[in-house]
Amino acid sequence: MRRLILALLLGAAPAVASAPALPVRVLANGVIYDGSGGAPYPGWVAISGDRISAIGRGAPPAGTAETIDVKGQAIAPGFVNMLSWATESLIADGRGQSDIRQGVTLEVMGEGNSMGPLNSEMKARMAARQDDIKFPVNWNSLGEYLAMLEKKGIAPNVASFVGATTVRVNELGEKDIDPTPEQLDRMRGLVRAAMNEGALGVGSSLIYAPAAYAETPELIALATESARCGGMYISHMRSEGDRIEPAVDELIEIARKSGGPAEIYHMKMSGRQNWGKMDSIIGKIEAARKDGVRITADMYNYTAGATGLDAAMPLWVQDGGLEAWIERLKDPAIRARVKAEMLDDNAPRENLARRAGSPDNVLLLGFRNPKLKPLTGKTLGDVAKLRGTSPEDTAIDLVIEDGSRVGTAYFLMDEANVKRQVGLPWMSFGSDAAAPSAEGVFLLSNDHPRAYGNVARLLGKYVREEKAATLPDAIRRLTSLPTTNLGIRDRGLLKPGYFADVVVFDPATIGDHATYPKPAQYATGVNQVFVNGTQVLKDGEPTGAAAGRFVKGPGAGKCPA
Repeated sequence: MRRLILALLLGAAPAVASAPALPVRVLANGVIYDGSGGAPYPGWVAISGDRISAIGRGAPPAGTAETIDVKGQAIAPGFVNMLSWATESLIADGRGQSDIRQGVTLEVMGEGNSMGPLNSEMKARMAARQDDIKFPVNWNSLGEYLAMLEKKGIAPNVASFVGATTVRVNELGEKDIDPTPEQLDRMRGLVRAAMNEGALGVGSSLIYAPAAYAETPELIALATESARCGGMYISHMRSEGDRIEPAVDELIEIARKSGGPAEIYHMKMSGRQNWGKMDSIIGKIEAARKDGVRITADMYNYTAGATGLDAAMPLWVQDGGLEAWIERLKDPAIRARVKAEMLDDNAPRENLARRAGSPDNVLLLGFRNPKLKPLTGKTLGDVAKLRGTSPEDTAIDLVIEDGSRVGTAYFLMDEANVKRQVGLPWMSFGSDAAAPSAEGVFLLSNDHPRAYGNVARLLGKYVREEKAATLPDAIRRLTSLPTTNLGIRDRGLLKPGYFADVVVFDPATIGDHATYPKPAQYATGVNQVFVNGTQVLKDGEPTGAAAGRFVKGPGAGKCPA
């Protein structure tokens, strides 16, 4: 009844009449940033069940059941992490602390590789290639994986693209081959099935093997199936540096020919020689947008990227997968060829270690082999000096010894470009990282600091301190821009009837503390977080509530056969 009275006082119909009859909870004495980008205003938000039941200016109506005085802090929609690798970290710890403590309420996964669809060989490889986090692979499809997370209990909501790489490997394995028409038809069917389960679209990661073996027509075919179901094509493009212009052209072509929107993952200009390309790339994107092609981008707010030593080696040596790659590196003749190509600035494959400018700008983050873990936090240059070997030999040896691609950060970007990108109106934000906790298994390897600070760094350093964007627009691009781009309904705005994903934070104090030497440090300044109406962060500390859900894309249950 109180919920009904509150809605009537506002002149609005009770948008969720079928919701459980729970007491109204009101966040009062806040400053409302509703996610639209409009001017903020003093006001309050009422939550009933899993939905926002009312919003108003000034003081809330008297007589509400429970009031939380937020004391002048900002009240905003929950933030969207457009590029999350919380796929495994949420299995280990469903609290997702590094992101929940920054106000992230939706983790969007699926950069090229997704957690389904899996066949029996893929499931065996996933189990064999696990690093610090161990888990049973007891699902087959992407939808089954996301439903498993929800059932297990997680704090944030989760959603995912279906990986173009995953679809390719499911049908073709990890070799550099092209699909036959019949194989491509089956790959298209896997995309349709994933879209029916709730995938957001198709994601690709085209600098890596075996993803890079996919040619443009293959990607157009998969993106066309996604677009038929209302989905997006989103891509870590074939180049973010020397060949970035044709890479953007390819993405625009895929969007144009598929009929769907497309987004650039973690847009950047990699390597000093490419820092001056920003105007050209922004021009290409904005020209396509003016021509009616729906192109957007996301980014992380740092000058270093993080991936593996595979990004420093040729694609041909990685043909067939991790195990085949490592065996080839043990062959002296192949090793010599790999080293020569790693040293060649004109090689077909862009070598991120070369683009970083020095082995001292290549930071080693994580190893599988316990004997190598003492090298965590050292640079490739440090280890090369310790061993008395060249940086190229050192990288090859580490991959062989670790039996993995070795987690690595590369310092590649220009701070001035990062600051400029932060203000672009079509730019959203993604950590490109897991959602770890600063404890337990997560301390066995280092994370890039973006895992603990990407959103807080945006709102503290770039918005408050450097004025690279306004706070209302930054919040828009953390909330309603990504949900609109993804076709997600009833999220991304503070609006009656929308799901109550809500964050309360202090714009004057929000900030990141994670550093490259000490990344496992939580951001501060976010004090209350609600996911689907349940409080998962209270006074800056996780409640342990498992409120997160599998958020489905627009094609769920409706994608044509």
